[in-house]
Amino acid sequence: MEMLVINKIALKLGPFAIHWYAILIVTGSVIGVWLACRESVRRHLTSNDVTDFVLWAVPFGLLGVRIYYVIFQWSYYSQHPSEIIALWDGGGAIYGGLVAGVIVLFIFAHIQKFNPLDLLDIAVPAVLIGQAFGRWGNFVNQEAYGNIVSNLNWLPSIIRQQMFIDGAYRQPTFLFESLGTLIAFLIIMILRHHLKDLRRGEIFGFYLIWYGIVRFIVEGMRTDSLMLGNIRISQLLSLLLACFGISFILYRRFKIKTIEYYNKG
Repeated sequence: MEMLVINKIALKLGPFAIHWYAILIVTGSVIGVWLACRESVRRHLTSNDVTDFVLWAVPFGLLGVRIYYVIFQWSYYSQHPSEIIALWDGGGAIYGGLVAGVIVLFIFAHIQKFNPLDLLDIAVPAVLIGQAFGRWGNFVNQEAYGNIVSNLNWLPSIIRQQMFIDGAYRQPTFLFESLGTLIAFLIIMILRHHLKDLRRGEIFGFYLIWYGIVRFIVEGMRTDSLMLGNIRISQLLSLLLACFGISFILYRRFKIKTIEYYNKG
């Protein structure tokens, strides 16, 4: 049976091609920014503060996504330098974007004299939505998949067909991570509106723990991991982030004398 594969290009306008990957990333970003703007008021910021930050964070984040990936795939890109900028064809590392985004956030917070923990807590749900949407871009591009499986009968046919790669069905690791980030988003939305003793920075800490665990598990299933010798780079970084998140929350809870409640400013 012939498998129908989704075309990476959603729309062509003359010589210009709009890829599904880009559409999904932009959609997730727009929803994330909208959520961040709504939450900014509770943190004594404005929607203009959020959009100003986004105007800096998005381009540098995308740059970080690509640079991180290219560095660990340099053996290929050194032979194909014209493909280095072709992010729309896939090939990115979310951790590169997160590192770049956090650096921009701290610089922006310092310049604007904001508490960086407020910005981090505001940004986390937006980042999770962006990640959830972005993994479906990997789905369209047929990347970030796992090992061969005998069947995917538990999934809708459109996913099964797209996960039939190189003559075999593959674990839909993009789906596992997308669902994991979406669940984290829902938990955070509940916690930040209903948990009265939630403290500044704890949403950020929760994100580090949750995503670190989810990514560690999912990365172990993937066949395209960026490697450093025999070590999966993303698994190592995920473990470090989860440990840092736990340490961060414990430190804020038991060592910081001045309590800064999230819901009270």
